[in-house]
Amino acid sequence: MSTNLTTKSDVLSKDEEIGYKVSGDDTKRYGVNVISGEDHKTKKESVEEQDNYIKPKNEEEGYALRAVTKYLKVQRSWISTRNKIENSRSCEGKGVYVYEIPSKFNRDLLVDCIDMVPWTNMCKFFKNDGFGEAIENLGQGWFRTHQYALEPILHSRVLKHPCTKLFYVPFYGGFDVLRWHFKNVSNDVKDRLGTEVLKWLGSKESWKRNAGKDHVFVLGKISWDFRRNKHSWGSSFLDLQDMQSPTRLLIERHPWEVNDIAIPHPTYFHPKTDYDITSWQEKMTSKPRRNLISFAGGARPGDPNSIRSTLIDQCTLFSDQCRFLNCSDGSCDKPENVIKLFQDSEFCLQPPGDSPTRKSVFDSLISGCIPVIFDPYTAYYQYAWHLPEDHKRYSVYINQVDVKEKRVNVVEKLMTKTPRQREYMRSYIVHHLLPGLVYGDSNAKFDRFRDAFDITFDNLIEKINKLV
Repeated sequence: MSTNLTTKSDVLSKDEEIGYKVSGDDTKRYGVNVISGEDHKTKKESVEEQDNYIKPKNEEEGYALRAVTKYLKVQRSWISTRNKIENSRSCEGKGVYVYEIPSKFNRDLLVDCIDMVPWTNMCKFFKNDGFGEAIENLGQGWFRTHQYALEPILHSRVLKHPCTKLFYVPFYGGFDVLRWHFKNVSNDVKDRLGTEVLKWLGSKESWKRNAGKDHVFVLGKISWDFRRNKHSWGSSFLDLQDMQSPTRLLIERHPWEVNDIAIPHPTYFHPKTDYDITSWQEKMTSKPRRNLISFAGGARPGDPNSIRSTLIDQCTLFSDQCRFLNCSDGSCDKPENVIKLFQDSEFCLQPPGDSPTRKSVFDSLISGCIPVIFDPYTAYYQYAWHLPEDHKRYSVYINQVDVKEKRVNVVEKLMTKTPRQREYMRSYIVHHLLPGLVYGDSNAKFDRFRDAFDITFDNLIEKINKLV
């Protein structure tokens, strides 16, 4: 599903909600003044940077784009200052309470794994606390993790966390959506379980006390799957009134929903110790890169807006510089094929697919392969807590409109990047970003690093402390 620009009228209520215009209520609403002196200084630069990504066709589109930037700024204001490892391990001032909700809201949903989707048995992906089956030939900590496995993965980690403060609701809403996706059932059936879990919560004093503001849901699919509109798929869970106050952690957020927080797609790598991370970092920095560019994906001939066919044509035309792995014939079903391709490549092309974000972006980053982004909604307007605001440090941006209209040859453009530039970017990715993009083993013990779970958890506490 593509992300179309929203009009001014569509975002107006959200604009008022977060105080997009100068307002005295910012601190009260979000624990931070989102309009600061620094904000005014950088406003011009932000707009210019933004215009490099998408050229708004009219005033309403420009307004919508500015709103996206503002929502991200609010989310970054919640980033915890607890960046020292010793502080992040302490329970002082933070924690999580896990509801013991009826199993029909989580574990029971995994029982139907055999026929959850028509083309594969999902049961194999639910082994090892949701990590899936081990991939022995990739080494320690590698698993066949499904792209929608975020819910059981974070549930297992939270259960083993020693601290208690905010409220985590272990509702597997993503699997609730997935189990009905390929079945002919009514919208009432699709919405039933989500409505029931909110009814269950509504009877709890802990929910009533702050109207759910200190509650967190982890939903392992994209936001649009919980905002059923004109399409028949998905549920309307995130459009329910009771879901407007809680924080929602998703693999892809709604750009105009400030309580939608995007966190990394689960990769195949789930390290358990510092050594697992450092040994992989050393391997990725020293690994010879035989391909300048690679693309693992399939064409989308039925989608007139897709640039994939153009990228495939350009890649195959420069076969000495670019390697194409065709996912349409099943070549990407084995994680080993994808990871080994990315390990061998300097740049990994990451065009949008069914939606703007891609698990493949994170697979490429942990493999030391520089992602080439064609849509800012793929990464730049998503992961405020895990990816830096300076996108040039870890990625290359090429406007998908330029590719579609044949104004740029992607291979030729990437060939202009010097070895020194590539090495600098890869070093930053591997040493600074990689540890915070992986979800460690359920029993992980890190002394030197904070993984994606730690970063998410600390920032959630910061958010809740400021708002409640």
